[in-house]
Amino acid sequence: MLRCRLLRLLSSFRVIPALLTILMSSARAPAAEPAISFDRDIRTILSATCYQCHGPDSGHRQAGLRLDRAESAIAEAASGAKAIVPGDAAASEMIARIVSDDPDVVMPPPEAKIGKLAPEQVELLKRWISAGAEYEPHWAFQSLKVPVLPEGPATVHPIDEIVRKRLA
Repeated sequence: MLRCRLLRLLSSFRVIPALLTILMSSARAPAAEPAISFDRDIRTILSATCYQCHGPDSGHRQAGLRLDRAESAIAEAASGAKAIVPGDAAASEMIARIVSDDPDVVMPPPEAKIGKLAPEQVELLKRWISAGAEYEPHWAFQSLKVPVLPEGPATVHPIDEIVRKRLA
């Protein structure tokens, strides 16, 4: 009796069709890897590991390098090196320093007590730089966009299709 009530309650909220859609879509082949977003993927890494010394606070900025602004990050330093060379991760000083084992060169430095970046983070930074190192404004400063509601087979509600596409 309780089970029947629960099933009726769940179906009244269209949970069962939504769950079936999600389960069926998860059996499909994996979709192409999504594009790397500075705001979603890269800013979080830089903010947690780099902005303390290379961010907006000029009082704590080291080496005159500001990684939160593209103009500074891609500019040539006094040494002649560029922290970020869009399209060429191997030529980017930032990557060279992140992967270095030399305690005098490695970033973040050991005395910062942040620790090394995870291999996944390093790989994401390399892919972002290789893809052109495109900076985006912070999400709070971007105009809102009304999403186009997708249509799909057996869509019960537009949100079901959005979730299905995201899972795919």
